[in-house]
Amino acid sequence: MSLTARTPASPAEPETQTTGSHPGTTTLLPDDPAPIREHAARPANAPAAPATTARHPTNHLAAPSGDATEKGPVAPVDLLRFNTCGSVDDGKSTLIGRLLYDSKSLMEDQLEALERSADLTGGGQINLANLTDGLRAEREQGITIDVAYRYFATPRRKFIIADTPGHTQYTRNMVTGASTANLSIVLVDARSGVIEQSRRHTAIASLLRIPHLVVAVNKMDLVDWSQERFEEIRADFEKFLPRLDIQDVKFIPISALGGDNVVSLSDKTPWYTGPSLLGHLETVHIASDRNLQGLRLPVQWVNRPNRPDDPALHDFRGVSGQLAGGVVQRGQQVVVLPSGITTRVKAIHTYDGEVEEAFCPQSVTLLLEHDIDISRGQMIVGLDDLPGAGTELSAKLCWMHPRALTAGRKLLLKHTSLTTQAIVSAITHRIDVTSLEPGDAPDGLALNDLGEIRLRTATPLIYDGYKTNRQTGAFILIDPASHATLAAGMLLPPKALVRPDEDGDFVI
Repeated sequence: MSLTARTPASPAEPETQTTGSHPGTTTLLPDDPAPIREHAARPANAPAAPATTARHPTNHLAAPSGDATEKGPVAPVDLLRFNTCGSVDDGKSTLIGRLLYDSKSLMEDQLEALERSADLTGGGQINLANLTDGLRAEREQGITIDVAYRYFATPRRKFIIADTPGHTQYTRNMVTGASTANLSIVLVDARSGVIEQSRRHTAIASLLRIPHLVVAVNKMDLVDWSQERFEEIRADFEKFLPRLDIQDVKFIPISALGGDNVVSLSDKTPWYTGPSLLGHLETVHIASDRNLQGLRLPVQWVNRPNRPDDPALHDFRGVSGQLAGGVVQRGQQVVVLPSGITTRVKAIHTYDGEVEEAFCPQSVTLLLEHDIDISRGQMIVGLDDLPGAGTELSAKLCWMHPRALTAGRKLLLKHTSLTTQAIVSAITHRIDVTSLEPGDAPDGLALNDLGEIRLRTATPLIYDGYKTNRQTGAFILIDPASHATLAAGMLLPPKALVRPDEDGDFVI
């Protein structure tokens, strides 16, 4: 029996899902890597509905058929989140449509809808961009406005795609879609080369600490698959990469419209010796991207089943949450912050049952040796790598509201599972999005502005710098009146870490 509840998404991760879900399709929520099958209700004596299948006659990416029990257990596949970004008309939505189409990840009704809209796109050609550009305004203007999430899987890996808009006025949408990405695909039009928006989105990816970057040079068919043009764009792009903190960068020549080098390698680029885009997405190493050094468990709730008929659950009292960092082991000594009470882990329960250890981003329920006063918003941490704590904070943020942010404004701050009151003490400076260089101190931050601010909170925050931990270093600002999300923020490293006093207490 599971003792762990489904935990909500982290503050930097909006709880969104694809639109247009229908019975028979697999919908994957961004905060849960497990697929959820939706079924239409039908009478118990009614015959089963025929399965929805893809139009394609074969699926070269499908897993081998046969009884899995005869071949042993199936190896688990991990989840890769990535976003596409770049300038307007660089082909972001078309690329995602091509990935879904060529990987045989579309249902028959989706293909029929594409064919019905083919006459509207000119020449009867299927417009793959319509798979992600679902808003009427997006299809009429041929642009991406809102963030669209799409989900597909191959035998090697599951994927969550965030199609983010390219316009400067939608920078906040790009930040939202990329905030949880493991990898970012920056598309560059082979005809236009590297432009300001290409640098802008790459700089934002660096600011959000996305560890892997793919520069997809699109529309290579319009420059006759010129290797010289590809190398020219690559050299131009590499000029400003040293100013950014991105270690893994891959350049791939593609044609999203024709499908060259997207799912399979094309014979039109014999000079290119690297993998296809999907091949790289399937094999890029992401296991070491998570912070496994310091245990961080934001408390979501205290789990009390209150089951008198079950002796194991009658007096059960566990602490539930999603691990934001590190590894927790049975018998490990931990401290609850900000109360500073130390105890040991007596048992660890997950969805699959009781385990000896768990690691981020697993959702767990911990049984502690002592019945201590603990509640939502507190954090359980290990003693070997302590976080920072305090009410005076410095952070970088992206302002997402038409009403400008000014110093002295009172807001709500949500950090992991804690929501507290906060006031903006000062706006230090505005950040040049293209170069990430600080500018002058402004009177306020306008819509889509990036800046650095100082905050003072009513409750001490237990946190790490965003560079160290993307979960415990992220927060959002909320309007206390309308509860609208106003900004996404990244905390700077704490000036001092939590330390025990002379008596060994950790009280903050």
